[in-house]
Amino acid sequence: MGASLAALPLVGSVANAAQATGVRSGAAVGLDDPAKKEIAMRLVSSAENSSLDWKDQYRYIEDIDDGRGYTAGIIGFCSGTGDMLDLVELYADRSPGNILERYLPALREVNGGDSHEGLDPGYQDAWREAAKDSAFQKCQNDERDRVYFNPAVRRGKSDGLRALGQFAYYDAIVMHGDGDDGTSFGGIRERALAKAKPPAQGGNEVTYLNAFLDARVWAMKQEEAHSDTSRVDTAQRVFLQQGNLDLNPPLDWKVYGDSFHIG
Repeated sequence: MGASLAALPLVGSVANAAQATGVRSGAAVGLDDPAKKEIAMRLVSSAENSSLDWKDQYRYIEDIDDGRGYTAGIIGFCSGTGDMLDLVELYADRSPGNILERYLPALREVNGGDSHEGLDPGYQDAWREAAKDSAFQKCQNDERDRVYFNPAVRRGKSDGLRALGQFAYYDAIVMHGDGDDGTSFGGIRERALAKAKPPAQGGNEVTYLNAFLDARVWAMKQEEAHSDTSRVDTAQRVFLQQGNLDLNPPLDWKVYGDSFHIG
């Protein structure tokens, strides 16, 4: 499972020391490097869809009974949280008259809850049909980057974090949203900052990331639908324990008991 992806491996005792102490390596690249971004997409897909084939998830849609209505697409856009509405509005702007446009009034009504009113029975089929359209796929990519990926990478870099830390931020924003309450990304980060300083503030990168992942696990356990913390415990925490702060393959991890590999 998985394919060989380009990487910039750390080598030698100097690199090992850099990983152990959180000192930035000159060879390090951010999560926005194309090869690293591909890894990030596959890691999230393993947790969200139990598959490394993230591009197969454009068509995904179901209600997972988490109070957010329909969850769909490559990043889990939700009818109850506004990001699905923003996505379908973007698609309507770029491709007027598309198959999802007729559902915009219903999406505006159900935003903020878990209702399917006005969406059933045809919305799921319409979503899957729209997912065949490259224009809709690009809309999903663009909204993923605007709402989730780019803010996570920007904040990770500002905190002095390398690719693994930037990914930890990204995965947290994907699941919890980019808010400031206690169980959103902002609250998780604040909880971590109360325990450790990030590298940009003179702290140790490993120590800080452990604090961030601890805070993330706490936030996940506040919600029954997210109480399985394996996407942290047997994935991100494994990479951190290995000192793989640059998220270099090969990568081996588990989510919900399923094993995954990127070579």
